[in-house]
Amino acid sequence: MMPLSNFPRLTQSVQRNCHIADARHAREMTLCNYLLEMREFYRWEHELPLARSVPRQELGNWISEREALWDALQADALERLPLGEHNYDAFDVGAINAALVPQGLVYGAGYGRFGKPHFFLAQLERDERRQGLTLFVSGCEYARDLSAPPAALLDGAVFLRRDALRRWLWEKVEIWGVRKAGGALKSALDCYGFAADAETGLERMAEQEAETLILHELGEAMAEPLLGSAWRDLIASFTGRRAEILARAVRDNLADCLSTLPRLIERDAAGSIHFYFANFEGVRASLFPLLAQAYRRWREAGSLAPLREVAQAGSAHWHEAALSLLRVHQTDPAAAEETIAAWIEDPAALAL
Repeated sequence: MMPLSNFPRLTQSVQRNCHIADARHAREMTLCNYLLEMREFYRWEHELPLARSVPRQELGNWISEREALWDALQADALERLPLGEHNYDAFDVGAINAALVPQGLVYGAGYGRFGKPHFFLAQLERDERRQGLTLFVSGCEYARDLSAPPAALLDGAVFLRRDALRRWLWEKVEIWGVRKAGGALKSALDCYGFAADAETGLERMAEQEAETLILHELGEAMAEPLLGSAWRDLIASFTGRRAEILARAVRDNLADCLSTLPRLIERDAAGSIHFYFANFEGVRASLFPLLAQAYRRWREAGSLAPLREVAQAGSAHWHEAALSLLRVHQTDPAAAEETIAAWIEDPAALAL
């Protein structure tokens, strides 16, 4: 068991690793995304209520200070994490959580898009077993990096970060509020009662969409044995972003057809279905136009049958599409990235 006296030191070490990861990768974002992420990170770090506006001058000064800190840390090695009498590698998640979970804490570490490391330390709300996997649901976060993925699958465990989820949802609500456009997001907000009470609506949405994110990660776990370790090798082989974006979109569509969509349709979860399609965009959507068409038919006619049929067809289609990417890589590894990246502009060969 870790003495409580270790907690501040542990938190400091995890946060330092977060800063190092941000120093190396944060400024790779587009300027718009970077500023949005920095605003939310400022809110988290200063414990501001989500609905409170962020003072521009203070935010600007804080960004300058944070970038100066990153410049000083960029070349530093990641710290090992102190737990009792031991120091653990920052990615030794299993051993670290073996010590932390009995004390109501949970730690996450892994690599996200484009090789960026992510770390967090949080209060553990609950852990349980789902489909042979351990699910960790966390609340208050004590250390995190700039980008906080609300859910992830890491080495046989699913991590659902409720604090990060609420912040992600609120950011979407804030952006929508500028124009108040119609469409899938407005329909989702209506289902959750945002017009009457935004705070209560956010809590309802966070509760329901937590399950949607878990379903997606379970779908990722279902896809793993279908694609094998060669898929990880494929992702690791990419040197640019375009091929990785295409490959991840294919696998995301597969995971959702295996798990997310069938369960949402089975439950007739209207709010979650609307919210799913509010986020169904970019390469995932361009590869899967039939799914967007089925959503429109559901909105118009009220029947879930079109969505159910397309999701069923998608399970086989996206499995084969993922295998096609693997075959391209195995046949000619040197040319595979260029071939896969080109499908972003011309997705007809993969699309459904």
